[in-house]
Amino acid sequence: MSANAFAWTVFAVYIAATTVLALRGMRKTQDLAGFAIGGGDMGPVLVGVTLAAAVSSTATFVINPGFVWKDGLSALLHFGVAGYGGVITGLLVLSKGFRRIGSKSRALTLPHWVGARYESPGLRTYFALLNLVLAVTFCVLIVKGSALVMQHTLGLGYATSVLVIVGFVFTYILLGGTYAHAYTNALQGSIMAVVALMVFGSGIGLLLEEPGLAAELAAQDPNLIKVVNPGSALFDTPWQVFVCGFVVSFGLVCQPHILTKSLYLRSDRDHRRYLIVAGIVGTCFTLMLVVGLWARARYPEISSQDAVVAVYIAKTFSPYIGAFISVALLAAGMSTMDGLLVSASTIAGNDIFLGSLGERLMPGASTVEREKMALRASQIIIAFMGVCAFFLALDPPQLVGLFAQMGVYGVVCASIVPMTAGILLDHPSRIGVILAAISGPFVHFLHYGTVFYVYGQPINPALTATEGVLVSIVVFGLFSLRAPPTKSEKRLQAPP
Repeated sequence: MSANAFAWTVFAVYIAATTVLALRGMRKTQDLAGFAIGGGDMGPVLVGVTLAAAVSSTATFVINPGFVWKDGLSALLHFGVAGYGGVITGLLVLSKGFRRIGSKSRALTLPHWVGARYESPGLRTYFALLNLVLAVTFCVLIVKGSALVMQHTLGLGYATSVLVIVGFVFTYILLGGTYAHAYTNALQGSIMAVVALMVFGSGIGLLLEEPGLAAELAAQDPNLIKVVNPGSALFDTPWQVFVCGFVVSFGLVCQPHILTKSLYLRSDRDHRRYLIVAGIVGTCFTLMLVVGLWARARYPEISSQDAVVAVYIAKTFSPYIGAFISVALLAAGMSTMDGLLVSASTIAGNDIFLGSLGERLMPGASTVEREKMALRASQIIIAFMGVCAFFLALDPPQLVGLFAQMGVYGVVCASIVPMTAGILLDHPSRIGVILAAISGPFVHFLHYGTVFYVYGQPINPALTATEGVLVSIVVFGLFSLRAPPTKSEKRLQAPP
């Protein structure tokens, strides 16, 4: 069997297995709640692997190693140490409280949770629209990274690869919702963990060979082995490497497809095991970032930063092993994109058509009619996002990683104060939360857009996002005079 035929066989087996799991999920999905968060009957191992796979997407497996290849140790510390530390801290601080409040308010989405916590239909609609718009930027990153891998592995053209990825993932999520997402992520996450260890292990020899990895990198550019890279436009200060990496990664936990994973669990007793599983599996995934250093030492001539991992695998492994590894890279993208799609489609149905906006769009409609429209809206949103992602991925920005970070970090700037204050404080100021949710992304987009799009200069989106987060905290603090508890807060604080 030729290498190309073998690659197609492996890919076909993966597609078949994923389809079977998606159909199994479809049989268990009976209503919008089941589509959004399942039936609350999943075990901690399944949900833990699902969470780790949703967090560690194409960005971790394909795109971010390219930043490490280009900027060296400083980028590795930014994404792998400060970033991963921020994610773990965010999960430990926020996950349990989110589950406790979300279970009592029967929230299906992050906007639903925020709206219920602060008794603000307007805030719920704002977060719904913001998440829907900015989710497309992350989908573009995933589609482009996966398409590059598919090109190198299966020999397809770029446009064809984009079409296959968008068509397949959007279809199986449309069928099965959260159950399909969880079951397929368990398969994808298991493959990803094995492959991450394989690819990481392929470069261990560089640490033992003469003159050694550090000397090899220093010979190319001494800045590659510095904790702070003075020659980098993105990681040239300790603030950008460590503080910004930690802050935005803490806030990434507030994405709609991350915190809601805790609502999948059967009971509160499973929560600790779920986080332990996610932490262990996520650590394996993070090792993929080191591949950027392996690739820089061995193949400094690589011309495209976004193609570093695909080229490294093609040059380092046999075509047969490379085919298996490439399927795992595709799984990394699909495992996050399907989570994004579940959350986005649920937000469209639950928070738009069943929220205050739905009352204005369909005045006088019965509850049954609105629920039917909500399900239909969820399907329409998935199709619309697929079309947007397809056309944007056909001609994506040169550095798609920065484009995706710019969009996703906007969600971080809006979410981090409402989520953290809602979980950790008894009576957070509602007006303070609303103003913080608006001012944070405003500062981020204004600064990033001015520097990058007006003046054409590169800038780290984590820097502008951190500025947005700090401004939102200050704004919230100015309006955080003690206020009487709302009715929902009294209910949530009441003893069982």
